[in-house]
Amino acid sequence: MLSLVLCLAAAGAAAGAPRGWSVPVRGTGHAFVRAPARFAPRRPLSALRGGASVVAVAANGASVETVATLPIDGQRPGTSGVRKRTAVFMEPNYVENLVQAFFDTLGADALAGSTLVVGGDGRFFCAEAAQTVLRMALANGVGRCWVGVGGLIATPAVSALIRERDGGSALCGVVLTASHNPGGADKDFGLKFNVANGGPAPEPVTDAVYERTRTLREYRIAVGTPDVDLSAPGARVLSAGGYSMAVEVLDTTADYAQLAQACFDLPAIGALVKRADFRMVIDAMHGAAGPYLLAVLGALVGCPEDSLVNCTPLPDFGGVHPDPNLTYAPELVRALGLTRDGTPADDADAPRERPLPAFGAACDGDGDRNMILGERFFVTPSDSLAVIAAHAHLLPQFERQGGLRAVARSMPTGGAVDRVAAALGIPCFETPSGWKFFGNLMDAHLRVGSSVRYSPLLCGEESFGTGSDHVREKDGVWAILAWLSILAAHNRGVAEGSLVTVAQIVSSHWATYGRNFYTRHDYEEVSAEQGAALVSRLQAMASGAAPVPTDRPLAPGAPLLESVDEFEYTDPTDGSVSRNQGIRCLFHGGARAVFRLSGTGSVGATVRLYVEKFVPPPSGAPPPPPPVGTPPLREASAELLEPTQRALAPVVQAALALSQLREITGRQAPDVVT
Repeated sequence: MLSLVLCLAAAGAAAGAPRGWSVPVRGTGHAFVRAPARFAPRRPLSALRGGASVVAVAANGASVETVATLPIDGQRPGTSGVRKRTAVFMEPNYVENLVQAFFDTLGADALAGSTLVVGGDGRFFCAEAAQTVLRMALANGVGRCWVGVGGLIATPAVSALIRERDGGSALCGVVLTASHNPGGADKDFGLKFNVANGGPAPEPVTDAVYERTRTLREYRIAVGTPDVDLSAPGARVLSAGGYSMAVEVLDTTADYAQLAQACFDLPAIGALVKRADFRMVIDAMHGAAGPYLLAVLGALVGCPEDSLVNCTPLPDFGGVHPDPNLTYAPELVRALGLTRDGTPADDADAPRERPLPAFGAACDGDGDRNMILGERFFVTPSDSLAVIAAHAHLLPQFERQGGLRAVARSMPTGGAVDRVAAALGIPCFETPSGWKFFGNLMDAHLRVGSSVRYSPLLCGEESFGTGSDHVREKDGVWAILAWLSILAAHNRGVAEGSLVTVAQIVSSHWATYGRNFYTRHDYEEVSAEQGAALVSRLQAMASGAAPVPTDRPLAPGAPLLESVDEFEYTDPTDGSVSRNQGIRCLFHGGARAVFRLSGTGSVGATVRLYVEKFVPPPSGAPPPPPPVGTPPLREASAELLEPTQRALAPVVQAALALSQLREITGRQAPDVVT
């Protein structure tokens, strides 16, 4: 049995290791690191319990049992855990096998007396799965579990708890979420694991978990215990068969609010939202972000109640697909005067009782994704990342640490942030999709013998994920607060009626750095066979087994194709290599199209097509300003303001012709365009 040692605080103390240390993972050549807690000290447990006494949870005849099982096919973690239809997770032993495989991967020595974080996004079956995890944690020797009220913890808050609470003493987390996938009895469920640095389990761990699922023959669980009451904060003790485990039910919004106060100037945001010419709408999509938005923007900042909508988590997310994009957040998109392709609606200028909101945003099911909108203006995730990078010196989190040291983006993400990094003179990393790769960069300085430091680091993915090294997950609420901070800085001292808008800030960014026109087309629930056929066709070109048509345009107006390759990443922190991370079709002039099969769906495959081209700023434009004060606003040229889909249409058609996507899948149009 493979045992992976994951930076136990107790073990490190016993060995004399300092805070911020690494332990080699036996048999893999990798190490996992834990960063020191860096933000406000935790409140005493008594304050979180509200003075409640410890409640024993036990029953006569309760026992710890070893239950026979058999391996279950298909439990390989994808980009961020295992996601299947809810009915699959509800099958006998499905959750138990997966959790036991994780516990076995950690090893009994690591688990003994450890602290585990358990929580999820509140979707259907979360409550039942949380009780199963608690019973299994008890049976496997865990000493303490931190659980959110009702079992609810947003994914970024899980990371924050692991890293910050009680000095960062938690070993790991079990997160019950399918993120942005729909929820319900007939929809999706998911389960993923976070390790000691607060981030998603890296590939050596998930590979080991998968291998263990293929050989598992038994699991350990407490039997005969009543459910732990998760309805309110308080301390419980779960006992069975001579085993006892503390269960602390937490209002995790309090912990997250402390973190937000350390990262941002909330009074400055408060001054913005009090302006008569500023109105906003933020949609939590009935996901886990809702309580955190209410705690920070509602209670601390003082936003009007009607500006924070759909903030009550629901098991089916209110019947909507909790994915914050132009397709799945139609009410918010319309409220900001936009159509589903991100262009202004025909009636956007029509007279109305109330002006359109100046700012809009949405978060996904587990609170780690975000969409940013302005009045009649859609901000692509790639542009959002770049704009935050260009304004990072205005955010207390980065200003306090001397400014950004590096930025990173996933390979499919548009290259807008690359140009900001070049102007700042800092590294820009291009990684595979998956937040775990960013976590390695954030913790590079903690590795034994390392002489490099990339934190504070800002990073993002085109799939509406943005974040920084305050946690080791993408963070939707953090991104919204960053944008509100940028708007607050630009409007400080500006007379009411002359509001500096989202559109002005982004178009000024284009005028300064140039514009990376960018779009993503999703073809959802394509059959696995069709997805494999499309990838095989492109891989043959990338490997040289099939000819690459570079001698003629593949569509009217399209640039000539230059090459086809398959992205491969060598992690600069540990030398690990990740292959087969997406197929790149590179065109003359810098345009590109990327094809990738998504690892976040539960049925079939989602083919993602990413298309990008760069248009430079006007000739003779002044260079980007130094990172001091609020950047001056500049006027963008007509070429930079061209509608995205029109600007990219020739490259999109060339990519479709090259891949034969329509012929292979039978799809004539994408399901989602962003």
